[in-house]
Formats: sequence, structure tokens, C-alpha cells
Amino acid sequence: MPQQPSYWKVLTRRKVLSNEGVESDTKLNRVLGLYDLTALGVGSTLGAGVYVLAGQIAKEQAGPSVMISFAIAALASLLAGVCYAEFGARVPKAGSAYIYSYVCIGEFAAFVIGWNLMLEYIIGTAAVCRGISLYLDTLISDTLKTTFAEIAPMHVSFFGSYFDFFAFGLVVVFGVALAFGVETSAIANNFCTCLNISILLFVIIAGSIKADFSNWSIDIANVNVTDTNLGTGGYFPFGISGTLKGAATCFFGFVGFDCIATTGEEVRNPRKNIPRSILLSLLIIFLCYFGVSTVLTLMVPYYLQDANAPLPYAFKNVGWTFAMWIVSIGGLIGLLASLFGALFPLPRVMYSMAEDGLLFRFLGKVSPRYRVPVVGSIFAAMITALIAGLFDLAQLVNLLSIGTLLAYSVVAISITILRYMDNSDESDRENGNQPSSESTLLTSTGNRITFKAVMIQSFNFKRVQIPNEISTRIVGTLMTLFCLLSLGIGLILMQAYDALESSELWAVMLLSILVILTTMVLIAICSQPREAYTRFFRVPFVPIVPAISIFINIYLMLQLDTMTWIRFGIWMIIGLSIYFFYGLPNSLRELRRQRVGWQKLKYSDYF
Repeated sequence: MPQQPSYWKVLTRRKVLSNEGVESDTKLNRVLGLYDLTALGVGSTLGAGVYVLAGQIAKEQAGPSVMISFAIAALASLLAGVCYAEFGARVPKAGSAYIYSYVCIGEFAAFVIGWNLMLEYIIGTAAVCRGISLYLDTLISDTLKTTFAEIAPMHVSFFGSYFDFFAFGLVVVFGVALAFGVETSAIANNFCTCLNISILLFVIIAGSIKADFSNWSIDIANVNVTDTNLGTGGYFPFGISGTLKGAATCFFGFVGFDCIATTGEEVRNPRKNIPRSILLSLLIIFLCYFGVSTVLTLMVPYYLQDANAPLPYAFKNVGWTFAMWIVSIGGLIGLLASLFGALFPLPRVMYSMAEDGLLFRFLGKVSPRYRVPVVGSIFAAMITALIAGLFDLAQLVNLLSIGTLLAYSVVAISITILRYMDNSDESDRENGNQPSSESTLLTSTGNRITFKAVMIQSFNFKRVQIPNEISTRIVGTLMTLFCLLSLGIGLILMQAYDALESSELWAVMLLSILVILTTMVLIAICSQPREAYTRFFRVPFVPIVPAISIFINIYLMLQLDTMTWIRFGIWMIIGLSIYFFYGLPNSLRELRRQRVGWQKLKYSDYF
């Protein structure tokens, strides 16, 4: 009688993937190439942000140095992007960070990440639809708002003032289009993205003609403006701290490229195209943000920027009315491309989770004709459409940040664990033997681990060259400790910034101790044996690059307000209820069936 698996074993078990048929064994239709993926990443990210964000940050936070803010944010996004690129090459499956954490950390962590990705895409899509509705309304003198307020007013405090039928219908139309034709929808997205980039190139070229470099060295003594915070003038009117604060805001202008990673089972040659498209899309996005922010601050002084519509205002201010209308149309096209990019990944994540039995199975049913999860796509569109119609999303937009930053952090953690993970079962398979251990990181049936063995291996005093069970557990523990230390450093930088600035002894000592401990943790990780495989795209300088990415993400999450964390908690309670009452029993039954007769394959079969 086989031993029954425990709940802990189920919570920590890792996903089993086989290396055979990686690029052919899928129910979905492989129709997307490098150009399609790059357009998807650029279109989903380069939406309203490029038409609004630069002017808002220049006026309120960074001044002309907003271009440096975007450069810093681009670097932070690149750190997350290279982690996604490696996983996209090594695990070209639908599900993005969900599938990555399932392969490396375990089922429970994977569900939490998948559930948060759903939150990110639902709220993101609804926000884009509301933005399109409001943007269009400004062009037609609030006709939509007036009509909908008369037809369907709402008088509930946490809802919007009216039901937005336009936003509701827009999601439904795009959702149905995606459900029945990925290839056709991709062509439409490519067109919108190319048109959007062309308009931004026009903005950069036309704006450079009207550039005035004196706007980067303004003397506030000569400015007759009293209702605006001018700072100290010059290129850094709000100091370096203002530039860094602006970078934290700019970071969210790069959110969206991770949708590329959800297309792993619909991409031709995914191991090459996914890493290339992620890096290429980030480069294009950065160049557009950098170019637009540069000409914007050269055309109009930072303190005169329009926070809501900076580009149309800038061209109107220099007397180019025709350019103002071109930019206005470009904003609408950019929003439409963002809508496609926001809605596209949601049913893919749901499909992947449903296939694993963690969500309801009907959400993962793939149409044999269209080779798309039609039911999941329509279901996701209807939920998102309802939210877009009902809610005023101004107070919910920060929920986007939590889901995204948490996913970025888990991907970076997974990359580090993967690089130092024990692959000893692979030699067994090469000799025709069955692996002896369960596919789980935290529990296994290997050799007994003693305190002495752990202490010796902590800094690898015996210079072990091949990862083993002890070194793998040590790296997992050290990564947990690094996250806690990063949290402590972030809290000190936030709560004791004034004390640090005035060099108070307690604050400096506490920060120094945490920094020294963090450095020791990273040195200990670096000393551990690591895998030797080099077949795929790899993140450079592991664990340093993932560690920097994790710290930045944790620090940015700490910037979010209390109500955002409360809403996040409510969303998590709903998700955990589904997991413990539906997903966990499914996983327990499957693991029992594996114990009875199925051949178990560890994740390293795949690599």
C-alpha cells in the first residue's frame, strides 16, 4: 500500500515537465512570430503612459530630469525582463510567472502568483477601457458621460457614478475577437502598434524642431508663477530625490511587457523568439519614452506642463494645432493597442491554471476548431467588462502594481533557485533508472541533513562543484532571508529617511548591519555550486541581477498605501478559498494517482 501524500507535500510539489515535444505538444495554435510578439509587448506597454506620464512626472516630481527617471526605470524593468527572457526560453509554456514559480518553487506559490496575475490583467484591462471611454468623451464634449448618467445612474459609494456601457461593450468585442481569431487579432494589434510608434516618431521629430534648450536651465527668480511648485529650477528642480521618486512612478510605465511570456504555447520557435521579443520590446519602449520626455521638456517649461494631456498641450502652446490633433488620435490608437495587450494574457493564465486543476476545468477547454481557450476567453472578457462598466477605477489602479511587482519578484527568486538547483536525477534517467525523489524543493526522501553538513556547505568550504540536496535547500533558505533583509532595508529607507539624512547613529548602525548581512547572504549564495547548462538564453551575473530586481520590487511595493493592501487582502481571501476547497483536493488526488502507478518525472527532465 503506497504511502499517502501529505498536504505539505502537495503545497510544495513542483510541476512536472517533459523535454520531449516541448515545441509541438500543445493544444494551442502556434501562429505568433518575433514581429507579432514584439508588437504585443510594445502595444501592451506603450499606451496612455507615453501620452500622459512624461508631462505629469516632469511637472510634479523630476522636472527636465524626467528623461533620467525613465532611464532608471528602464534599467529596473530590464532586470525583470532578462529573468522573464530566460524562463521564456527554458519553459515556453502558457502561464508566464505562474508556470515559472510552479516549476521552481511549488504549487502554492504558483497559485498565489497566478491569482495575482489574473488581478493585474483584469484591473489593467478595465482601467484601459475606462481610459478609452474618458479619452473619447473629451473629444466629443462628454456626450457618453451625459447619456450614460441619464440611462443608468448608480448611487453606491464604491461604484462609479454611472454604468459605462461603452467600456463594457469594448471589452466584450475585443474578448470575442481574441476568442475566435488570435492570428487576425495579432494582425490588428500589429497595425495599431506600428501606427502608434509612427505618431510618436512624429512627436519626437516635430518636437525637436521647436526645442528650446533654455527650458533645461530655468532661473525661478525670473518666473512669474505662484500657483505651481517650481522647486529650485535648472535641470534638477526637485533634486536627485525628485528624479528617483519620478523613476519609481516611471517604472509602472513599463508594466505590460510580461504578457509576451504568457504566449509560450502560441509562438513559433519560442526558445529564441520569446527572449528576443522581450528585450527588443523593452528597448523600443525605452527609446519612445526617452525621446518623448526629452522633446516635451524642451518645448514647454516643466512647470507649465499639462498633467493630463501634455503632448496636445505642448503642440498647442507652440502654435501647431494640426499636430495637436495628430497626437490626440495617436493617444486613442495607443489605448486600443494597450487594450489588446492587457486582455490577451488573461485567458492564457486561466487556461494554464485550469489545465493543472487549480481553477475550474471548463476555463481551460480549448476549441478544436480555433485552438484557443474560447470559454476561458469569453468568461474573462465578461468579468472584466462588468468591472469596467461598474467601477470607478481611480482607487483600484494601485492593485496593478502589487500583482506585477509580486510576479517580478517571484520570477527573479525562481531564476536564482533554478541556477543552483540539484539536478542529480538526470544522471539516473540517462542510465535508464527512475528518479528516486519527489518533485519538491522543500521536502524530499534523500540523505539526512545535519547541522554540521549545513554549516560546512553554507560557504562551500569543501568546494563542491555539483549542486546537491543540501546546497539546493541552503540557496532556498538564503533567498528567503535575502527577501526579509530587503524588506527591512526598504522599511528603514522609508520610515527613517530623515534620521539617515541627519546621520543619527541608531539609523546608520541599523542600516549598516542589514546591508552587511545582505552582502554575506549574497556571498554565501555565490559560493554554492550551480548548474552547468548553457543551451538557452541566461540571465547574466546571477544572483546579483535577480537580487537587485527583488530589492527594487520590494521597495516599490512598500510605497503602496494601506487601502491598496486591504483590497489586495480581500482578493487573496477569495483566491485562497478557491484553492483550498477546489485546487488542493484536485492536486491531492492527482498525486495519489502518481503514487499508485504513474512514472514521475522531475522538472530537470525538461531542461
